[in-house]
Amino acid sequence: MKVGLISDVHGNRVALEAVLEDMPPVDELCCAGDVVGYNPWPADCVDELRARDVPTVMGNHDAAVAGDAPFRFNGMAKAGVEYAKRELSAEQLEWLSSLPAERLACDGRVKLVHGHPDDPDRYTRYTYPRDFSPRLLGDEDVLVLGHTHVQGVERFAEGIVINPGSVGQPRDGDPRAGYAVLDLDAVAVDTYRVEYDIDAVQEAVDEAGLPDRIGTRLARGK
Repeated sequence: MKVGLISDVHGNRVALEAVLEDMPPVDELCCAGDVVGYNPWPADCVDELRARDVPTVMGNHDAAVAGDAPFRFNGMAKAGVEYAKRELSAEQLEWLSSLPAERLACDGRVKLVHGHPDDPDRYTRYTYPRDFSPRLLGDEDVLVLGHTHVQGVERFAEGIVINPGSVGQPRDGDPRAGYAVLDLDAVAVDTYRVEYDIDAVQEAVDEAGLPDRIGTRLARGK
C-alpha cells in the first residue's frame, strides 16, 4: 500500500496542485494539518482535501480559523488567519472545526499529529528532525507530523518518524514544495520536492492585500 503524505499546505493552491500532479500513484493521501493560513487560497485547499476525503488532523492555523486556537500568532500569521476566516464558507469552516488533533489511518498503522504526539492539541512543541526518536512512537508503524515546515525522516527499530515537509511554505532553505510517499508493505518512505510558480503566488498575495513577506519568503524557503 502506497500512502502520499502532505502537511502545512497553508492555503497555497499553486503548490498543492504541483504536489498532487508530481506525486507517484498512491492508494491513500494523508495530511498532518494546517490546510489554511498565510496564503490566499484557503477555500480551494479545503475543497481539494474534502473532495479527496483525505484523513487530516487540525493544525494551529486551522484551529485559529475555526475559532479555537491556544496559540499566539505574529502579525503575518494573524493576517492569514483573518483572511481565511473571511474567505471560507460556513460549510468549509465546519469541516475545519471537525478535524481531530490526532488520528490513526491505514488500519492504525499510521498516526497523524500536527506538532507533537504528547501535545497534539496545543501546538506549543516544535518537533524538528533532530528531535525525532523512538520515544515519539506508540503502537503505530509510522508517525507523521508537521508544524516545523522542515522535511525529515528517521527510521528506528520501532518504526518511522517523518515530517513530509511543507507544501505551501517550506522553511528548510529549499523553496520547493515538500511531500513524501510511504510504502507500508516495505515500511519505507521516500521524500520529494517539486518546483511550483512562486511568482504567481506572490502576485496573488499582493492582490489579496496580505503582507508582502508571506510571498517573498517563499523564494528563500524560509
